[in-house]
Order: sequence, then structure tokens, then C-alpha cells
Amino acid sequence: MNLVKQTAKELGLTYKELSKELGYSESALNAAARKDELSEPLKKAIELYLENLKLKEKIKLTEAFKQNLKDFLES
Repeated sequence: MNLVKQTAKELGLTYKELSKELGYSESALNAAARKDELSEPLKKAIELYLENLKLKEKIKLTEAFKQNLKDFLES
């Protein structure tokens, strides 16, 4: 499975939604998925988007841990 199809499936996004997140047109994403040919900029955009999502999740978990620790120390 190519990177566009795999990413959209894993994130539960349509190509239209994914294209908006990546800053690409829906037609460009459809063509890349259909032909299984990704330009280097598109491949990098997807990789960076996925990394960004992971980092946001880590920040969220860190903030929750920080708040829990603060609450524990104050009690």
C-alpha cells in the first residue's frame, strides 16, 4: 500500500481531508495514490505531518503527567 493510502486509512481521513492538512490539492493526492508515485516534497510533507501528530500526542501526555504530578504534590 502506498504512503498516501496508508496514511489516510490509518488516520481515518479522506483524501480531501488529508490534502487540506498537508497543503496539497485533493487532485494531487488522488493522482499520487492512484499512480503510487509520490514526489519527494509530498513524501516529506506526509512524514512531517505524521511526526507532528506524534509530537502533539507526546506533549498532551506530558502536560497531563505534569498536572497529575502537580496535583499529587499539592495534596
